[in-house]
Amino acid sequence: MSENAMDKPSGDIIKTPFYDFHVEASAKMVAFAGFHMPVQYEGITAEHLAVRENVGLFDLSHMGEFEVSGSDAQSFLEKTTTNKVAALEPGQIQYSCMVYPDGGIVDDLLVYRLQDSYMLVVNAANTKKDFDWLSSHIEGDVKLVDCSLDLGLLAIQGPNAHRVMAELTDVDLDSMAYYTSAVAKVGGEEVLFSRTGYTGEDGFELYIPSEVCTRIFRAVTDAGEKYDMKLIGLGARDSLRLEMKMALYGNDIDSSTSPVEAGLSWIVDFDKEFIGREEVARQKAEKPTRRLVCLELDGRAFPRKGYSIFLNDKPVGKVTSGTFSPSLQRPIALGYVPRKLARSGTQVQIEIRNRRFDAQVVKPPFYKKGSHR
Repeated sequence: MSENAMDKPSGDIIKTPFYDFHVEASAKMVAFAGFHMPVQYEGITAEHLAVRENVGLFDLSHMGEFEVSGSDAQSFLEKTTTNKVAALEPGQIQYSCMVYPDGGIVDDLLVYRLQDSYMLVVNAANTKKDFDWLSSHIEGDVKLVDCSLDLGLLAIQGPNAHRVMAELTDVDLDSMAYYTSAVAKVGGEEVLFSRTGYTGEDGFELYIPSEVCTRIFRAVTDAGEKYDMKLIGLGARDSLRLEMKMALYGNDIDSSTSPVEAGLSWIVDFDKEFIGREEVARQKAEKPTRRLVCLELDGRAFPRKGYSIFLNDKPVGKVTSGTFSPSLQRPIALGYVPRKLARSGTQVQIEIRNRRFDAQVVKPPFYKKGSHR
């Protein structure tokens, strides 16, 4: 059975539980995935560097969360996700994805193993699609509940995230491994929190019941004031994840790309049966015709999604994401190219506003000094 909390009228834009705080901080607000979200406060570059060098706070309440329970929950998730769910102990988290029978990606997601259930964290724009897709594959004793609108989500990210979090909880953070979670008091309220992130830096995510979101936000910002923690918008979140070659659904991965093409074979367990396994295994064995690669450019002009990649005046691929890297002070991009061009050091060109700029394939990630543990 399944229960969908996403029952908002079509076309309505939702305010996150922290909306008033963003407005008070003079954030530039945009409509994103059906939510009013802050894209920037002081500016993308300043916010990006604050996370790389110190600590920042993100509102990620637009993300989707599903609870999966029942005696058949594990077998259901083994069938619908690519990674090995059985390997998870309570408190552990894994990065995974869901694929269609033709090998295209439904979505990438996090799978949380809780004490008596699982939680899936999915991309905001895919919440309804993912819920419907999962619902269509339920068999046996499985309860799927969309709790996205019942939770606020804050992420504390940066080299000093540990210090801020230590002000908020008595949990022994030194013994808390990367990609694990705990249920404990944070800022005086019991919440589920985890140690993951989408920035390459150390960080924590707080899944907060709606009724205590205001209280927790104030506690977190009060704790962060001691370390000059900055509020961070979606703009810097995108540039931070791109520096780490972390895929963005809708840009770098989608229903037309496979995990093998995107360099995500490491989250696929080929020893189990899952929807789409046959096609993904075939691509792995035969090698895909294209690969997602990291590209660095000279100068300051940077490409955006859809810009063409050339070799010897012949178009050979498309950029999927691009920005000017605040950390590296140069343009960077992700894009798909033929497999024979995916080797590091390969020289290509990218067309930006009718001019061709030299680019080089480099090993991921672009930024190699992240503090994540």
